[in-house]
Amino acid sequence: MDITALLVFLAIGAVAGWLAGTLMKGGGFGLLGNIIVGILGAVVGGYVFGLLGIAAGGGLIGSIVTATVGAALLLFIVKLIKKV
Repeated sequence: MDITALLVFLAIGAVAGWLAGTLMKGGGFGLLGNIIVGILGAVVGGYVFGLLGIAAGGGLIGSIVTATVGAALLLFIVKLIKKV
């Protein structure tokens, strides 16, 4: 992985984490936290979309949508666990 791909990967993670924090009314976790949530969300989103048989879409927008949906799901699960 070259430096450009790494920067794009981190940017997608940051955007997805920020969007998920905004959608879930969490306000986000700062830049590093948003990147981590976005990257984990991309994994979760890809897995969930695969289980549902939904094509995650290609390109930058598809990656951001997949990561955002996964990150929002991840934040929802974290909020459920925090309540208990």
